Amino acid sequence: MKVLALGGSGGMGRYAVQSLFKHSNIKKIYVADINADAAKDFSLNFNDKVEGIELDVTKHESLLKVMSKVDIVVNTTGPFFKFAEPILRASIETNCHYFDICDDWEPTEKMFLLDEQARNAEITAILGLGASPGLTNILAYMAMLELDDISKVYTGWDMSSAKPEPISSQKGVNAAMIHAIEQMIGKVKVFKDGKYQMERPLTEVKIHYPELGEFKANIFGHPEAISFPHHYPNINESLNIMHGEERGFITTLKFIRFLIETNLLTKNMAARILSWMEGSTSPTKKTEKLHLPPVFGYAEGNRNGQKISVGVTIDGDIMDLSMGEATSFPLACGVKMLIDGFIDSSGVHAPESGIIDPELFMNYFSREINNGGKLFPVITRSKI
Repeated sequence: MKVLALGGSGGMGRYAVQSLFKHSNIKKIYVADINADAAKDFSLNFNDKVEGIELDVTKHESLLKVMSKVDIVVNTTGPFFKFAEPILRASIETNCHYFDICDDWEPTEKMFLLDEQARNAEITAILGLGASPGLTNILAYMAMLELDDISKVYTGWDMSSAKPEPISSQKGVNAAMIHAIEQMIGKVKVFKDGKYQMERPLTEVKIHYPELGEFKANIFGHPEAISFPHHYPNINESLNIMHGEERGFITTLKFIRFLIETNLLTKNMAARILSWMEGSTSPTKKTEKLHLPPVFGYAEGNRNGQKISVGVTIDGDIMDLSMGEATSFPLACGVKMLIDGFIDSSGVHAPESGIIDPELFMNYFSREINNGGKLFPVITRSKI
């Protein structure tokens, strides 16, 4: 197998490359970046199995030429609202399997429309296989499997515990921060009352997590909110929510949003401010009071005639991982599962579609972060 790692020398992609390099059935990895020096310098950390190349993903013919040499495309090139859909189309055109960490709902919606084309090309495309989306989807899917029928699904993550990446191939504004700005202004698509709706991001949501109690969190514009009802249309509500002990951070985000929407601050400048804030603060230490898990899936529905809620998180402090590790390790797990024959369905999927066996995925993920140790999903339930 040969792999094309788009953005593979960046703050996210480098961890996926480091993991995939160890797989014996991968014979070649092309690390592609618009920053040729970054790609080539990073490739020097490996043997000739890894080769750094210059590639501008906006140049369609150049993209097709490189893709024609490989079997799998791993896309960590952001911002995804610009690049994800065209790269998936190129993957279909060249019959390459496709994996990404897309965290924008708009291109996710468009890429779902390419399902038939992907099936005709007999390729597997898995969207948003990072931390959130990605790991959150797997955990929420596990919560759903505990129920006979599902009415509500939430995915959640802790905004105050992320560790910024010190290394990146990007020379301009950080793509992750551009994404954050885009997903907190205007409105974002969610699924409520059995239909897709546009909702104001950062709107407060209350969640009663089993055995922990009631907490406040905030809506964020992520693909999970639309991918769950795409695969499971009988769901009544689907939201992605972020939380954190530093509630004042939400007030700051809302103030930045106000400045953008009143044209007092550009999006790029706002993204630079967020980058500075992220890099100048330490991850929040948890107090002894109860708090939501750092990453979780949550579902409500019926089981054996009773209405219950189910929360699923992971046994182990995954927040010791950097943002790049937490995002790229799930991506690498998916690619390895495909190569090992445990993913064999074509079409365009989100991680919760059923294409990924969650228990097997956890085994792969355990090996990524624990050097062979075992991670256990923590499943809690309560009557509603």
